[in-house]
Amino acid sequence: MINRRMLLYILGRILHIEAALLVLPLGISRIYREPLRISAIWLLTAALCLIIGTICTWHKPKERNLYTRDGLLSVALAWLLLSVFGALPFYLSGQIPAFLDAFFETVSGFTTTGSTILQDVTVLDKSMLFWRSFTHLIGGMGVLVLALAIVPASDSDSVHLMKAEVPGPTFGKLVARMRATARILYSIYLIMTVALIVILYLLGMPLFDAMIHSFGAAGTGGFSSQAESIASFNSPAITYVTAIAMLAFGVNFNLYYLILIGQVRKIFKSEELKAYLLIYATAVLLVFFNLLTFFSDVTTAFQESFFTCASIMTTTGYSSADFAQWPLFSHVVLLLLMFIGGSAGSTAGGLKVSRVVILVKMAIKEVRQSREPRRALALLFDKKAVTERQQARVSSYFLVYVVIFMILLFLIALDCKTYDVAFSAVASTFNNIGPGLSVIGPTGSFARFSNYSKLVLSFAMLLGRLEIYPMLYLFRAFRNRN
Repeated sequence: MINRRMLLYILGRILHIEAALLVLPLGISRIYREPLRISAIWLLTAALCLIIGTICTWHKPKERNLYTRDGLLSVALAWLLLSVFGALPFYLSGQIPAFLDAFFETVSGFTTTGSTILQDVTVLDKSMLFWRSFTHLIGGMGVLVLALAIVPASDSDSVHLMKAEVPGPTFGKLVARMRATARILYSIYLIMTVALIVILYLLGMPLFDAMIHSFGAAGTGGFSSQAESIASFNSPAITYVTAIAMLAFGVNFNLYYLILIGQVRKIFKSEELKAYLLIYATAVLLVFFNLLTFFSDVTTAFQESFFTCASIMTTTGYSSADFAQWPLFSHVVLLLLMFIGGSAGSTAGGLKVSRVVILVKMAIKEVRQSREPRRALALLFDKKAVTERQQARVSSYFLVYVVIFMILLFLIALDCKTYDVAFSAVASTFNNIGPGLSVIGPTGSFARFSNYSKLVLSFAMLLGRLEIYPMLYLFRAFRNRN
């Protein structure tokens, strides 16, 4: 049985957190002296979250234990609820007139996807731009992880929530207490974000833009305050710093904790980190050589390949050039990076490097086993044996991932005229990247898609960010109830 009272209580606390976070764009609206009507909308939305959250938490549940199914359901409903209420300011202000469009934009923000229905982001007020990108920062490390960091909860409850929300094939606590783990993760995350804001500001980026682009890089989201994204600043220094920052946020945050406790040597032994950097470096070189005939000089070709590969592999989606116009070979490399994604335990999307490495090793093991059937072969990752159960979990996730991708592709194909648009739309949303190819490239948007497609792609973004199972369990719970 699902612990409904505890589930309702968790959702109420999440709405309380969202109400508190909405105070920030309210402050921005007053700093930039936006119309009082806009400030009133922020107040109204915060009040709604506060009132409904208080009703949900009015009676504390007697039975507070959570199990895996409760954790999956809590995470799925929390992200849906946050997106619905987070979309209200866009809709009520009229700056995104259709609620479904506002919902799509907000889901894209919280899931750190960066896909947009806006053809010109500069039409938004400063407070709307701030909230749009701030959702990246909230969703990057995880909404429930934030809740665990600031709201008291037992470790037995917390572990199921974090397992359901933190991406990757395996999950491990940094310290004995789960709440302390959440606080450590968020502290590292916020310190890195503030450091990036300062660096971008010192490089000449206006403070507001520095915050917006730091939120996007930290959450690997990609929403920008400029129509041309990073390209609008026309600064090689900003381009390279942003690329390095995206790569840094695509690394497993557990490795940064090792730096804090003085175990730096262990970082260089991380097999996932080595694979992550190797895949990225290989992609940069392949794209660079392919672009030598596309760009007029070597420096520009390297800069664009360095930045774009970092943006796509970390599933951020910032652009310094319109890569939709690049040669086909570069498109193929970028599509592969879309599916691989960043490291487990990072803010990046995709399959995750650790899963890809394990899947490759499993394939190699099967080939070797067919040649030497009597020999017992162990599969090692980070010099530790990967158990049969862990291998089965990775294999089953990959199978479910492929099946879900194909289902989404079939659903979008009903409403798309060309295969490249349908395929890249699903790839970019399901892997939480943002821009795709053709009309949904860096200079395009999802505005042309029908309401049906926007709803499907919103679901795809939630599936990708929560790694499929929480959203599937939500549908299962809804079906069983009916």
